[in-house]
This record gives sequence, C-alpha cells and structure tokens, in this order.
Amino acid sequence: MIVDLPDTTTSKISKKIMALREQGGVIALGRVLTLVVVTRSGLEEEAIEAANEASREHPCRIIVLADAGAQAPTRLDAQIRVGGDAGASEVILLRGYGELAEESESLVAALLLPDAPIVAWWPHGAPRNACQTSIGGIAHRRITDSANETDPAAALENIRRTYKAGDTDLAWTRLTNWRIQLAAVLDQADESPVSAVTVEGASDSPSTLLLAAWLTLALDVPVTIVADPAGTGIRRVRLSRAAGDIQLFRPGLTIAELTQPGQPAQRISLPRRSLKDCLAEELRRLDPDEVFGEVITMGLPRTNLRSVRPSER
Repeated sequence: MIVDLPDTTTSKISKKIMALREQGGVIALGRVLTLVVVTRSGLEEEAIEAANEASREHPCRIIVLADAGAQAPTRLDAQIRVGGDAGASEVILLRGYGELAEESESLVAALLLPDAPIVAWWPHGAPRNACQTSIGGIAHRRITDSANETDPAAALENIRRTYKAGDTDLAWTRLTNWRIQLAAVLDQADESPVSAVTVEGASDSPSTLLLAAWLTLALDVPVTIVADPAGTGIRRVRLSRAAGDIQLFRPGLTIAELTQPGQPAQRISLPRRSLKDCLAEELRRLDPDEVFGEVITMGLPRTNLRSVRPSER
C-alpha cells in the first residue's frame, strides 16, 4: 500500500500512520530500530530497495529524507509505504523543498520509533562530519559509502579526520569476506612470517585502501597497492614469505583462487557483495565497530594513498 501526502506536515504524517494501523493493522509492530536515510531526490529508490531487503532480517521503520531542491518554494511532500511495498518495514519518504530540503532532526523527531536505536545512512553525499550533522547527532550508528563519492580516497581521509565511535563505511563492509578468508589462511599457515604484502585493486575502490590499511595494521609489514582499472574491485592479495608466497586472486566477480606452498590451488566462492547484504550486516550491530575505528584512524595513515593515481579514476 502506498499513501501520498502532498504539501503536508510531520504531525499529519504521524496521524496517518496511526490511522492506517487502527484501520487494518497494516503496519506491524515489533520494529527493532529506525533507519534514517539521507539522500537526494531521484536517488532514493535504490536506497529504499536495499533497506527494504535488509529489513527482512531487521524489521525497522525507514525514514527517507530526500533533498528535492533548496531553490523551490518551501513545502514537504510525503509518501507512506507499508505491506508489500515496504518489505518487512514501513517506509516514510519525505521530499523537502526550500528550507525543508536540508536534513533536520525536527523533520524526523515525531516519526522516530520510541525507545529504539537510530541508524543514519548517507548512500550518496557523505557529510563532512557525520557525527555533527543534525541527524548524525541523534544516531547510534552512522553509515556512509565512500565508493559513491567523487574522490573515494579523500572521502576516507575525511572519515579518518572526523571519526567518532559509531561511524562506519560500506567500503569496509564490502571487505568482510576477504578479511575472513585471509584471516583463515594466516591462522592455518606455518610459522614463516609475512615480510611484505601486495594488494591489487581498482583505482577507484576505497575498499582496496581499507584492505591495505587493515593488513598494514594487522601484520605490521610494508603493504604495496597496485592500481587496476576503475570498476574492477579488489583482485589480488599476495603475502610474501620466505617459505613461499600465499596468494588470493579473484580474476572475475565471484570465484577466487587460493594458492600456497605445498598445497593444490583451491577455488573459493568470493562474490562481490550487494548493497543489501552490506546494509543488513551493518544493521546487525548497534555497537561501535572497533576494528574499523582502528583501521581508519591508525592503519589508513600508514597506507600509501598515492598508489591510487587520480588520472585512472
């Protein structure tokens, strides 16, 4: 069910939600959090689709603030989506014009679930300081996506400068399976120490930089970044050792090959993660991601960001 409320107020929206619940019980209770999505008009549907899918694991209320243009006359248009149009969640889409185009706590305050955690997500246009924004200031977790920024490396550096516990970035979440595989390999390898690491990945991929930063911090050895053409994602990690190199190589988008001394090559499922999968993972935890905090604040400064050439973006 989709209900349009043109030129409205948050008070009227809240009353309409209550009326829908009383009329047909179409909005189920038991939501575990409020997800506030801050985006621009025209970019909201991809975020809503991912949030709806993620909400099947984490039932929530999704509030989408879409900047519809600061130059237009001030007004607020809303849309309520429930039932089959909202997955396992309820979606409140707010398109703000004029003075209401900018994100504001006052726009969402009356719509937040009582006594439930708040997660803020900026799928595009990461703020300069997420924690100090109006929405970020009330959120328990703050999610950005540096991969959608014009300069992903600069976006990561900005997160490093302004990092507060509770911040995270989906470029880090996309690395989960790579980190699991590499950690398993290192746990099972013999005692020959790693002397150097090479990370090969797309020149426009902030995940490449974060993987290099994580390995720098975890192994305390030199890490070299080899830049591939844009759009190819992470392709290879080579761990150099006196006893023989260990290599995890993904030539395509789904299958990787693990090679290590004295063992036959292994084919491993390592697909590129979807936006829904990454968002669902972040919604599983409402406590700060301490490993990400260490990687972004201590590992990233030790990573050679200049290995990714701006001319290749």
